[in-house]
Amino acid sequence: MDQLRNHIEEITPISDEEFAYIKTFFTKKKIKKHQYLIQSGDKVQCEYWIIKGTLRAFYINKDGKEHILQFAIKNWWISDYNAYFNQTESAINIVCMEDAEILCLTLYAREKLASELHKMEHFFRMKLTLLYSSQQKRIISLLSDNPKERYEKFASYYPNILQKIPKKYIAEYLGVCRETLSRIYLNN
Repeated sequence: MDQLRNHIEEITPISDEEFAYIKTFFTKKKIKKHQYLIQSGDKVQCEYWIIKGTLRAFYINKDGKEHILQFAIKNWWISDYNAYFNQTESAINIVCMEDAEILCLTLYAREKLASELHKMEHFFRMKLTLLYSSQQKRIISLLSDNPKERYEKFASYYPNILQKIPKKYIAEYLGVCRETLSRIYLNN
């Protein structure tokens, strides 16, 4: 739990008493490689903070093609946020790419924490702002950058992910075929 406290304190300082209270809202869970955290159609009860491991969020279109929305590693948050905040069924899948440990936070717990501790409301708002900002950058990159530029941005933003994720998934995330990604690797 010290890892969670450090994560929160990257944005706002908290006292020992506040942290003792905050951690009562989280539930720890272990998941195995290839296990689904969320499947399309599930009601989304929680958002998840990763203690260790790597997860992949993806959408499967009507033709059965997988589109990767997000990777998440240690100290990152992940969920189907549309379904989580609206308490509806998920449109995406989240699968564990390696054995992982996570902390689960229900929407009720999140709202209670945010209403009782202004520091946590600030923390959650800042995390959502960062998420929104990074997703917007990614969308703009997908619309305007060529494959090499998308790869270079991904590599510069997330150098620690490159070693953890198979190239086929990186290619999918970047919206290119595996062969194109291989050519980019050879030319770098």
